[in-house]
Amino acid sequence: MNQAGGEISILGGGLAGSLCALLMARRGFAVDVYEFRADMRRETIPAGRSINLALAARGIEPLKRAGVFDRVEPMLIPMRGRMLHDHDGTTQLLPYGQRADEVVYSVTRGGLNALLMNAAEAAGARFHFRQRCVACDFESSRLIMRDESSAAEYRLPLQTVIAADGGGSVVRRALSAQLGHQASEQLLDHGYKELTIPAAADGGHRMEKHALHIWPRGEFMLIALPNPDSTFTVTLFLPNTGTPGFASLTDEAALLDFFGQTFPDTLDLIPGLTQEFFANPTGELGTVRCSPWHYRDQALLIGDAAHAVVPFHGQGMNCAFEDCAVLDDLVASHGKNWEEIFSRLTASRKPNADAIADMALENYVEMRDTVRDPGFQLRKELAFELERRLPDRFIPRYSMVMFHAEIPYSQALQRGRVQLELLRSLTATATTLAEIDMDEAERRAREKLSPLG
Repeated sequence: MNQAGGEISILGGGLAGSLCALLMARRGFAVDVYEFRADMRRETIPAGRSINLALAARGIEPLKRAGVFDRVEPMLIPMRGRMLHDHDGTTQLLPYGQRADEVVYSVTRGGLNALLMNAAEAAGARFHFRQRCVACDFESSRLIMRDESSAAEYRLPLQTVIAADGGGSVVRRALSAQLGHQASEQLLDHGYKELTIPAAADGGHRMEKHALHIWPRGEFMLIALPNPDSTFTVTLFLPNTGTPGFASLTDEAALLDFFGQTFPDTLDLIPGLTQEFFANPTGELGTVRCSPWHYRDQALLIGDAAHAVVPFHGQGMNCAFEDCAVLDDLVASHGKNWEEIFSRLTASRKPNADAIADMALENYVEMRDTVRDPGFQLRKELAFELERRLPDRFIPRYSMVMFHAEIPYSQALQRGRVQLELLRSLTATATTLAEIDMDEAERRAREKLSPLG
């Protein structure tokens, strides 16, 4: 291994690190990627913490830019909306959008990550596995690395380092501890556990394939995303303490009673419930914020290292991929002026990362609770009608985030708040869309919202 490091050193070979490596290698840079885990393409990585990914417009565009979307596309399963599962087993599909192409794609993390690694290597990037960054010293401008296979430590120069090393980023914590950069790590008091719905006996999916399935139960929920092998990856989101909570589900009887009471239609769907629940880890959910994301021309944070978000808007990966695309644009404009590039990226991306962090937290409440409210569903109907009438002014917030990559997250958040206030006002005394004066609704929307453009 070249312990002197390349022209660009990337910490982390996950989704963001691998896409960044691919884009920078395509720009002609010598790129070395240091990943603390084993090579997932050759060794089995422990299960239970993957959370299936939702690929949307913001993530698709960077993949197209990198020249790999045609290889990613066969891995995708389009999801047209949320399939709500009630206590009595009845279901209702709430479409994400109202156009045929307004879908979100389910994709498995491992398959996508492996594809990006292969593409980055083909472009010239070098991956070094089982290499952990254990410390970052800005005074000596060195990274302290450890080879996990031999336990030997070595140094890398802290120069043009891109840290894509996740929510627990060593570089981010060093920026905070040594240089006083603002940083926070806020854990949600809820965790998650992964389970599996196997394929049907005939090899097909056991539920509607083209939907994200949700069992909303107020303070908690269960979701399921489809996989190409006809299985579903199921994720239980639950408070860590209390009843119900992960701390109270300590034995098989308590677990089966909980599922029987709250998700009765899943007992037959998840035959390995008990085994998987107690074998798989309980994952943490949290939000990371940091400012600034860089230090001079030495180090830059991207992806979860800079802005980890809870997964309830399906935007963690998409936002990280946007970081990579913006970085690529800045390199095209500014060459090797890394201090200028890093500074501009922070200024551009920080407000948008903060906005999607806020929207992701809000979406948890929507998914587990508000989505069942008839008032919520009426507001959604009205939003679609206003979008049909005023497509240049009114786009539902969810659609702005998921289907309109040209609209920054920060703008989606701001406009979404104005729109929600308008929708609540217009539906305050109505129970059906027919009761709303649409001419008045259109007039007020024009008054409140400037044209998009």
